[in-house]
Amino acid sequence: MKILKIYDIAPDGVAIEIDWGKMGAGTSLFVPCIDTEKAIKQVKHIFKAKKWRCEHRICVEDAKLGVRFWRTL
Repeated sequence: MKILKIYDIAPDGVAIEIDWGKMGAGTSLFVPCIDTEKAIKQVKHIFKAKKWRCEHRICVEDAKLGVRFWRTL
């Protein structure tokens, strides 16, 4: 079992590493997952810690359920 770093997420129990340094205002990120509510909670926690604002939408992309997050101003 992999140990999660402070800014990693694992909504379905599988660690997802995200390069948050590349997440500028106006960019988006798709997190493929089944437990969309947990993904939203985990990512919003990170955005709050970084003092960033975000929007999110649950969606299906390339036949995969997940959540798309946008970093807003």
